[in-house]
This record gives sequence, C-alpha cells and structure tokens, in this order.
Amino acid sequence: MTQCAQCGNDYAHAFEVTMAGATYTFDSFECAIQKLAPECGHCGCKVIGHGTDAAGTTYCCDHCAQQAAA
Repeated sequence: MTQCAQCGNDYAHAFEVTMAGATYTFDSFECAIQKLAPECGHCGCKVIGHGTDAAGTTYCCDHCAQQAAA
C-alpha cells in the first residue's frame, strides 16, 4: 500500500498528483486539497474553485478581495 502525503494513512486505492514538478500521493481529495490548495488571503479558507487574484494575492471570492482592500 501507499502512504498519504498529508495524513500518513496507508491506502490501497491511493492516487498521485504532480504539481510544480513534485509528485504527491494521497488517499483522498480532501487530503490533496489540504496539502496543495492555496489559502484565501483574507479568510484563510482553502481555495478549491476559481477564486480571484488581486495585487498578487489569491482570494476565495470577490467579497474577500474587497474586504482585504478596505
């Protein structure tokens, strides 16, 4: 079995994700998101959708981008 890069779980149905030249093994999409998804520059949540970028920072939504600028 293969060990998850996020939680350490050994899982027979693990999968690999390659990002920026590094390959990681995960047992779930939840672990992949926790390890690889960017965090919102305002509220800190994981950005798993399109999000938005402003002034070099990633935000989960326009509301957070506007709040950060205020």
